[in-house]
Amino acid sequence: MKYRYLGRSGLLVSRLCLGTMTFGNADWGCDQDDADAIIRTFIEGGGNFIDTADGYSGGESEKMLGKALEAYSRDDLVIATKCWFPSGKAVTARGLSRKHIVEACESSLKRMGLDYIDLYQFHGPDPYTPLAETLRAAEDLIRSGKVRYIGCSNFYGWQISKANAIADARDYEPLVSAQHLYNLVRRDIEREILPACADSGLGMICWSPLAAGMLSGKYRNMDKPDASSRLGLQAAVTLPRYWFDDALAMIEKLVAVADRLGKTPSQVALSWLFGDRRITSAIIGARNAQQIEENLVAGDFDLPQEAYNELSEAMPLKLGYPFEWTENQFKSTFGKAEFEPDHTVQLP
Repeated sequence: MKYRYLGRSGLLVSRLCLGTMTFGNADWGCDQDDADAIIRTFIEGGGNFIDTADGYSGGESEKMLGKALEAYSRDDLVIATKCWFPSGKAVTARGLSRKHIVEACESSLKRMGLDYIDLYQFHGPDPYTPLAETLRAAEDLIRSGKVRYIGCSNFYGWQISKANAIADARDYEPLVSAQHLYNLVRRDIEREILPACADSGLGMICWSPLAAGMLSGKYRNMDKPDASSRLGLQAAVTLPRYWFDDALAMIEKLVAVADRLGKTPSQVALSWLFGDRRITSAIIGARNAQQIEENLVAGDFDLPQEAYNELSEAMPLKLGYPFEWTENQFKSTFGKAEFEPDHTVQLP
């Protein structure tokens, strides 16, 4: 397993992060015995980074994770969780207010049986709570020793930049990570979010790196996914997100590249992510330990540059405006220096 620093922090995490959304899920998840086996396989494979959330299976995921972690040295692992989703019937039990963040953190610690959380993440943006209030609540948790680092998930690029500008101005601890949807068929974050993260010092943690299983190749030659599969059970969300002609063509290209390299489509799809050094880690979930074993290969497998380029060019992202304008104008305006200075801003 290879490791990368999480943003501009000094925290080293494994390139693969174990996602625990399956823990306790009645429809497409696993029970405690399978969860124990999954975690054992992941840790024995060199993984040190595990992600959960208080919204997964109504908190059951955190409970199962905590029980499984009793067999391991806590300080050897990086445990991440999140708050934002409703955690109770009270109107205050949601969002990113100071009240909810503090209460949600205490509840997560209790469910997992832990004294501290390594990475506490805001699961989504809150349009009603000022970012300064959210960041101050997180700062208090850090100063109390209950949280080590903070991150965000599903934020817009401007919110990421604004949050760390506030943190810098008020001497708060900054966001060190963002967790967003990113894979070979959904590359939206390349437009604004990845550049914002790079500029503000955040590492990117990719969720759904296999497009809900589509990039495993198991749905090839189907008119629609099996109704009992995860993709089928969540069809209202997953089909508009992943099931379209260009995505299906990408899967054929992915399978061809994987066959040529002697790897599985999942291993290649995961490895493709790490060709971009702005990506810190990719979240892999599983219903059983065997699925984890296959994907762990991507923890230290680097995709050859030729294959990386081939896949990237197979379904290029349309970056749109203003990138089209800058791409046209920069060539005649700049490029007069002997070499690119170190402080050059990376545009999409």
